[in-house]
Amino acid sequence: MKKLRVTVQGKSYDVTVELLGEGAAAPAAPPAPASIPSTPSGQGNPIASPLAGKVVSIGIKIGQQVTEGDEIMVLEAMKMNTHVYAPGTGKIADIQVQPGDNVEEGQSLASLEG
Repeated sequence: MKKLRVTVQGKSYDVTVELLGEGAAAPAAPPAPASIPSTPSGQGNPIASPLAGKVVSIGIKIGQQVTEGDEIMVLEAMKMNTHVYAPGTGKIADIQVQPGDNVEEGQSLASLEG
């Protein structure tokens, strides 16, 4: 099961999604690719991508103060936009992607300190 936030016509919904094919008979998940950027130590807490997709827009800047729930980025997957929100309150320490980049699920998009 995986928790996601879906936005439909400007209204956000928190949903729990069952990933089919999981369970005892399913093959083990492959390890994360080595090319996924990690947050350098001392750079704050990583903000992970909720899914694999393409970065459409980034609404934050390094050093910007954000509050939990602020939209920081929009990703596109399967012709649907997914809004990424700040997981907590703090200052943006690092942005590791740019519009047009393809990202993997779990990949660090930015980091938040404080």
